Amino acid sequence: MTDRALADKTMVISGASRGIGLAIAIAAAQQGANVVLLAKTAEPHPRLPGTVYTAAEDIEAAGGKAAAVVGDIRSEDDVNRAVDVAVERFGGVDICVNNASAIGVEPTEALSAKKFDLMQQVNLRGSFLLTKAALPHLHKSDNPHVLTIAPPLNLSPRWLGAHPSYTLSKYGMTLLSLGWAAEYAEAGIAFNCLWPQTYIATSAVANMADGATLLDSSRSPAIMGDAAVAILTRQATECTAGCFIDADVLTAAGRSLAPYGGGANPIPDLFLG
Repeated sequence: MTDRALADKTMVISGASRGIGLAIAIAAAQQGANVVLLAKTAEPHPRLPGTVYTAAEDIEAAGGKAAAVVGDIRSEDDVNRAVDVAVERFGGVDICVNNASAIGVEPTEALSAKKFDLMQQVNLRGSFLLTKAALPHLHKSDNPHVLTIAPPLNLSPRWLGAHPSYTLSKYGMTLLSLGWAAEYAEAGIAFNCLWPQTYIATSAVANMADGATLLDSSRSPAIMGDAAVAILTRQATECTAGCFIDADVLTAAGRSLAPYGGGANPIPDLFLG
C-alpha cells in the first residue's frame, strides 16, 4: 500500500464514535481519506467514551478530513442527510462502511421484542439504508467499495442455537452484502464483509463481567482498521463478494499481528468455527 492511498477518497461510516468503527475511520484518515461519521452520540454515554464530535477530532488529528453528522442509522432522513453532507462537503462517496450494530445475546424466552426489533432495524435496515443512499454516488467513483462489519456464514448448530435473533441480524447483513455483490457485479462496485478473528478491546468488552481479564486477551481495534484499509485500497473489480477475517487479511499482506496485542491465546470471536 502506498502512503496516502485513500487521498481524495470519501468514506461514509455508521456508528464510528468509538471502538471498531472509529479505528476504521482513523486508519482511513491516516491514508488521507475524508470521513463522514453518522452516529447518535452527540453527548457522552455514561459508561462509553467518545462522541461523534470527538471522533471527528481524532480523524483530523490522524491526517484526514471529517464531518460529524448526528443521526439514527434507522432513520432514512438521517442517513440521506449524512450522504448529502459527504457530497456537499467532499464531492461524492467512494466508500460506504456499515459498522453500526446492536447486540442482544439473551436466550429467546428472555429476549424482549423491543430488543429483537432494535437488532433487525439497526443491523439490517441500517445497512440497507446507508448502502442504498450511497449507491448513486458509488456508481461515479473510480474505485467504489462497500464494507460491512459482519461475519462469514457459519450454519453450525453452535451458532444457530447460541443467540438466534442476533445471529439472524448479523447473517442478514452478510447475506445483503453477498447479494449486492452479485447485483452490482457488472457495475464494478465491491461489496465485502470483515469480521474479527478475536475479541476486540472495546469499551463494550471492558464493561462486561471480568472485563479487565477479557481485555488482556483481546486485540486492539486497530487490527480491524488496518484490515479494512487493506481491503478498501484493493481494486474493486478484483475484490468483491468476500467474507474476510482481519488477521487473515493482514497475514496475507505480510503484516505481523504482534502489535495488536491479545496475548498468546486471544479469545476467538463469535461465529468462527
